[in-house]
Amino acid sequence: MTLPPLRLREITLDDWPAVHAWASLEQACRYQPWGPNTPEQTRAFVQAAVDARSRSPRSRYPYAVCLAGEVVGMGELHVRSHGHHQGEISYILHPRLWGHGLGTAIGRALLARGFQELALHRIHATCDPRNHASAGVLRRIGMTHEGRHRHTLLTRDGWRDSDVYSILEGDWPGPGGS
Repeated sequence: MTLPPLRLREITLDDWPAVHAWASLEQACRYQPWGPNTPEQTRAFVQAAVDARSRSPRSRYPYAVCLAGEVVGMGELHVRSHGHHQGEISYILHPRLWGHGLGTAIGRALLARGFQELALHRIHATCDPRNHASAGVLRRIGMTHEGRHRHTLLTRDGWRDSDVYSILEGDWPGPGGS
């Protein structure tokens, strides 16, 4: 299946029904400490993401991921330290679109914004060690596996470890990726 290019744009409150389309699915939030969400939880999450734009200094950059005009996922760049120029990326995609390279495209777009627009030096990401697909995305976008932090999140099925990946500005191959 050939998909049109995706686009990242600032998330709006009107996006909450699209976000809820995956945030309410067990398989989408399997490795997360949240979900499946109720409509109220999803609305509150999207409202918090929208509100984050007005904070100063801004540290959250949540984006709606659009494919052919439809919101099909989210990506977020979170500045963890302005002084040390460090950030973190995260992403989620509706399960019906898994396996088509869109997670990799989202990751590359987030890295481009972090390095080019925000002048970050280091960007990291974490994933559940059981989430092999997400680990593959992180490797494909040029991130290096740094190790495993034990029992970092409490999920529905117990404590979750987190594999940590990172990339430095000097290691980033640019918007086209590796």
